Amino acid sequence: MDTTTPAGKMVFTVLGAVAELERSLIVERVRAGLRNARAKGRMLGRPRIVVDAARIARLRAQGCSIREIADELGYSRSLVHKTLAKTKSRSVAIAAS
Repeated sequence: MDTTTPAGKMVFTVLGAVAELERSLIVERVRAGLRNARAKGRMLGRPRIVVDAARIARLRAQGCSIREIADELGYSRSLVHKTLAKTKSRSVAIAAS
């Protein structure tokens, strides 16, 4: 496709507009599908898990490593890290007040 000529520029512009229209239609269909699923009561996304923050803190205080805690409780290491960080920030906030 030669985009240096006026006709080439027009074809290129029309194809771009068609592509943009198609993308907008896809977005619209996906959003409608999500609304429909929510209206039917379907749970979307990853299921939530209940984290036992007290037990994580207790195991950490006993000297267990992050990996040992994660393996024992069946959590990911990143979840253990995040939970410990939250409990530390809460204890700092409580101590400051």
